[in-house]
Amino acid sequence: MRILGIDPGFAIMGYGVIDYFKNKIEVLEYGVIKTQAKTPFDLRLLQNYRGINEVIEKYKPEHVAMEQLFFNTNQKTAINVCQARGVAVLAVAENRLEFFEYTPLQVKQALCGYGRADKNQIQQMVKVLANLKDIPKPDDAADALAVAICHANSYREERKTENKCMSI
Repeated sequence: MRILGIDPGFAIMGYGVIDYFKNKIEVLEYGVIKTQAKTPFDLRLLQNYRGINEVIEKYKPEHVAMEQLFFNTNQKTAINVCQARGVAVLAVAENRLEFFEYTPLQVKQALCGYGRADKNQIQQMVKVLANLKDIPKPDDAADALAVAICHANSYREERKTENKCMSI
């Protein structure tokens, strides 16, 4: 199964592409789509949209996983990130890909087994689970890989449960 993980943002949108087969994770690529602060906001959204489409076109993922947004401080930032998230979701829908969302708690539990794991713990687990030499940089790319790995583990568990129910 090929999975594209996305960490939404309008200034920096992280992405990570993995193949998951027989409980093994192979990282194909990770990185970020950056937009410049002085660029008009609508053009920044367009850059994010085109960037995600390029990744989708190049790697042809079967599933796309994205972290649900959680904000408790700056409303203006939250609205802008929501709009960037929206263009990424549009790209996914336009390409007719299966889309999955995970809360930050679900991602932390899937990777570390602990819902209050800190950013460093998550990054270390991404490195270990993906068999990488170094922690992926920047943080947004590591977060995108974490969401993809979360989906690989969660989707597998969902399928096992479904199959058990069907065989009863």
